Amino acid sequence: MSPTRLLSLALCLLPAIAVAEIRPGLWEFSGQAQRGDQQMPNMQEMLGQLQNLPPEQRQIMEQMLAQKGVKLGSSGVQLCISPESAKGQNIPLQDPSSGCSHEITERTADLWKFRFTCPNGQGEGETRFQSDTAFTTQVKGVYDGHESTMNSEAHWVGEDCGGLPPR
Repeated sequence: MSPTRLLSLALCLLPAIAVAEIRPGLWEFSGQAQRGDQQMPNMQEMLGQLQNLPPEQRQIMEQMLAQKGVKLGSSGVQLCISPESAKGQNIPLQDPSSGCSHEITERTADLWKFRFTCPNGQGEGETRFQSDTAFTTQVKGVYDGHESTMNSEAHWVGEDCGGLPPR
């Protein structure tokens, strides 16, 4: 699977999470995915591959991500969470054009379980909140007919979104 396709899959599988309140601002997401019995490159490896692209191709990739409100960070991809979304208990991390939907099936103060359906897959997962500045997500499902898993970590970078549009 190409880095572009893997990155798109990772963005689609990020759940629209809800929590009492996370901090607004710039968040960075990193993770590892597996499709069938094939381990996919982790986020650091994908970032390394993107760094090695010819400048024109890298620019195209960065522009594609920017159109989705995403930029490359030091160890993953970055998104901007607006103050309204952070306080609204429904953080819109899914790509709105992905066609994915989700349902929260269980929630406690630090754990949310969910199901999701996307045009090319479906599954379930859980998000564990360590604090208002960090959470992890584990997703299991079927994507393009293959069993897939993804483990991701998110951490708050700071208040300044560096020009990214807030979600």
